Amino acid sequence: MLPDRFAAEATASLDFDFVCIDAQHGLIDYRDVAQILQTLELGEAAPVVRVPWNEPGVIGKVLDAGAMSVIVPMVNSADEARAVVAAARYAPNGSRSFGPVGVGLRDGTDYLKRAEEEVAVIIMIETVAALRDVDQIAAVPGIDALFLGPFDLSLSLGLAPGDNDGVAVFDDAIASVLLSCRKHNLKAGILSNRMVAPRRVAQGFNMISVTMDVQALSGTMADDLNIVKSRLGAAVASRS
Repeated sequence: MLPDRFAAEATASLDFDFVCIDAQHGLIDYRDVAQILQTLELGEAAPVVRVPWNEPGVIGKVLDAGAMSVIVPMVNSADEARAVVAAARYAPNGSRSFGPVGVGLRDGTDYLKRAEEEVAVIIMIETVAALRDVDQIAAVPGIDALFLGPFDLSLSLGLAPGDNDGVAVFDDAIASVLLSCRKHNLKAGILSNRMVAPRRVAQGFNMISVTMDVQALSGTMADDLNIVKSRLGAAVASRS
């Protein structure tokens, strides 16, 4: 979420399978996306970009910049999913424009084959409307994964934003997404954290976001501060 190449470099040095650049909720614009993608090439993690909206020009630009996967939020129907695929795939499987910029400038026409084989199209399921159409969405050719957004989905279900495991309507939503992924041989993704991630693996999710830069930064600072305060308190107590 932070528009910072140093944060990206630190992340690239770790053993993540993928790193998602959040251009929807973070402070990141297109120039930041391009720079962070270049920095992530220092590591082995697959670079993924979550775009702000289902808009063909934005999807094409982040792929041109070097994203190998694109996550598109608030997709609520099979028709909207087909529009995502069209924006992300070159003809004859889509209508993405080829331009000699970014990866096109670096890799030329060799990129066409690589994009067809390696670029992943990931659809977010975040609303009741998307749940109603989830099996039709999953059946759209060219989609590689469904990615569940628990906060917005919870809001759409009339719940507080968060992980509402144990609430029947939320559990049913998770089961429905997982079932459609298995049926159509798609990856199943979800936004999570280090505490909930093991549960998501057990449920059958295989693309799991476990932390974010802002969360990791503030969490580590809080832990360090609490440790210092605790030890200072113990030291003061021992002298009294």
